[in-house]
Amino acid sequence: MGTTSVTRHSAGSGPGKGRDGGDGRFGRIVRSPLGWMLAGMVGVGLVSGLTATGPGPVPILGAVAAVAVYCCVMREARRPTPEIARSGAAREVLLGGGIGLGFILVSALLITAFGGYSFTWAGDGFVSVVWTAVVVQIGAAVTEELLFRGLALQALEQLWGSRAAIVITSLFFGVAHLGAPGASAWSGLAIALEAGVLLGAAFLWRRNIWFVVGLHFAWNTTEQLLGIPVSGHAPKGLFTVDIHGSTLLTGGSFGLEASIMPVLMGVGIAVLMLFRAHRSGGIKSRRSALR
Repeated sequence: MGTTSVTRHSAGSGPGKGRDGGDGRFGRIVRSPLGWMLAGMVGVGLVSGLTATGPGPVPILGAVAAVAVYCCVMREARRPTPEIARSGAAREVLLGGGIGLGFILVSALLITAFGGYSFTWAGDGFVSVVWTAVVVQIGAAVTEELLFRGLALQALEQLWGSRAAIVITSLFFGVAHLGAPGASAWSGLAIALEAGVLLGAAFLWRRNIWFVVGLHFAWNTTEQLLGIPVSGHAPKGLFTVDIHGSTLLTGGSFGLEASIMPVLMGVGIAVLMLFRAHRSGGIKSRRSALR
């Protein structure tokens, strides 16, 4: 996906045009990191709000619309978008999905082994349960990753570098989940560490939204199908889960994401990803991010 040519307007070709052939004050605002971040977050957030809980395939259509909004904002900002390139997207989704699936299954198995969870088959319609989970989680994964990694992390990285960007977006990601049922200060911190840091590290490593979308999608979908609350929201899954013992082990009513197990695992995986990102030049200072 290309960028809009910076020379399509000649200098002084009309009212409101800057001497450099730009689009005046509005164009300068949109082309600033905070400008395109805020414009994109408003657009993608509006699409998400209108489609996230819609019937049938509406969340998937919302995901498509969110990508279109993202492309339009980046085009106005005159920024290339290699992070959403279609080439190799399927491979990145599958790779990220495999990591997300393994992460949740191992976490759930460890909690079960320590006596925290027990599962029983729910007996509901298999196809309808799986379809609902897949549709809803595609919409959630795409819109959230465009907002937090595509827009916020990249804009803040350009302003202050990768390290500051991952810290700020991780904290915002944790705060954004404080309104969920059963949320607490601990669950917000847990989400910031295991999800905010892990997903941010995944983006810095691969520099690909589809990789992070795959990880996020597999994470949420696996939880939902297992019947484990997803960020406090009790799902209709293939199983029902009975929770026993310490909230620190099980996550309580908030779900697996407030358990110490995925926090420790998530931080460990994130450190490995950040190491790989550093070796490949994916960790940028403010100066290098501006290039």
